[in-house]
Order: sequence, then structure tokens, then C-alpha cells
Amino acid sequence: MTDVMLIWDTPLLFEKLFVDNDLKCQRILSQAVGTPFLPSCKCIIIPTGFANPDYTKIRPGIERNGRAFEKFVKNGGILVIFGPMVSEYHYDWLPMKLTYMQEHGSTLVQKVDEHGAQSIMPDGDIEMSIECDGYFSETDADVLLNNSDGKPIMVAKDTGDGIIIATTIHEFPSADFLSWVMSRAKMSRI
Repeated sequence: MTDVMLIWDTPLLFEKLFVDNDLKCQRILSQAVGTPFLPSCKCIIIPTGFANPDYTKIRPGIERNGRAFEKFVKNGGILVIFGPMVSEYHYDWLPMKLTYMQEHGSTLVQKVDEHGAQSIMPDGDIEMSIECDGYFSETDADVLLNNSDGKPIMVAKDTGDGIIIATTIHEFPSADFLSWVMSRAKMSRI
């Protein structure tokens, strides 16, 4: 059984996070998305820099498989997407409106309402300064976290039985966040 699928084309330090939290993680190439050979999982994570060719070559495979991601989420999976690390990016492959603007820097975080995904911060400490690589200039998703300028840095959209979570936070997610994802998500095939 796989808990988390990490979409990337080379080994990442990110993978150690899952081992440290007793989660089974499988790294897959974006070209494998939507094929019948992948096992079910609860969460798919697309790391920071996915749209920047200086970091990875996974962008075309991700953008080509929007329907597979939507099906995965509708059936109960959780899709977590970090910043694309390009100056501007439109997530046209997602079943939601979302536009990213790159803007690196430290910021204080402002919570909007209450949501389990806000546990992404280490120790749930929302009052600390964190690193972000940008913000969302346009969205029809629920805003969960804003930066100190009031710009969204984490959004979520319920889709079927699952959730799409997008964030520009440039930090590893907390153990509490991973635990929340595992308790909230259902096994789903992509």
C-alpha cells in the first residue's frame, strides 16, 4: 500500500519526510499519471518548482493529466500542490480557478477561518515568519492562509469526496498536516 505519491523525476530530500513519519511514499514520473499501473494512494504531492524547467521536466505530464487528478480527488484523494517557481502560472489543468505570482520572501501568516490543512505549519504555529515563493492572485477556492499583505498563500477546494490544496509555503509540511491528510483522505487511483 502506498500512502503518498510524490510526482518528480529525481530523488528529493522531501522523501525523507515521509519515512520519518512512517508513511509509504512512491516517487513517480508525471508521464505515469493516468496509466493503469499505479497503485491507489491517499495523497499526491507535487513539490515546489514543478513548472520550472531548471528544476524538473514534469510540467508537461502534469498539465496533460488534469482529468486524472480531478478523478483522483473526486474519489476521495487529497492533491497537494506547492509553488511552480515561475514568474506567473495559471493552473488551467485543475478544476478550479488559480493563478500564481512569484514573489520570494519571509512573511507572517494570517489564518482565514479554521481548516485542518492549516496544520501545514510546524507545530501549528501560525504566528511565526515563514518563507513563501509567491502568492495566488486569483482563485475561486477557499482561502486558508494569507501572507502579511493579505494575499493568499494557501487555498483549498473540495472536489467530490476529496480536496485540492495549493500553497506557496516554501517549507516542508508538518507531521500534524501529514497526519490530518492521512485521516481525511480515502484511497483513490489516479
